[in-house]
Amino acid sequence: MSADWRIAVDARRCIGSGGCVGMAPAHFRLEAGSATPVAATVEPDETVIDAAESCPVEAITVRDDDGEVVAPA
Repeated sequence: MSADWRIAVDARRCIGSGGCVGMAPAHFRLEAGSATPVAATVEPDETVIDAAESCPVEAITVRDDDGEVVAPA
């Protein structure tokens, strides 16, 4: 069984493009013009990686249980 991933969005970098919300609406939402994770930890899900890797300003970081960066690569 895989350990949970931790999702973080750097609010200073986020430009509120909404791409992450469009790709992974179960995991991201827009609040006050910035993306925010729905939950700080999630079960591993490829859509979270896709959202992080498609962020135009690399504001999203996904880490595994050991703190290693899963995305962006």
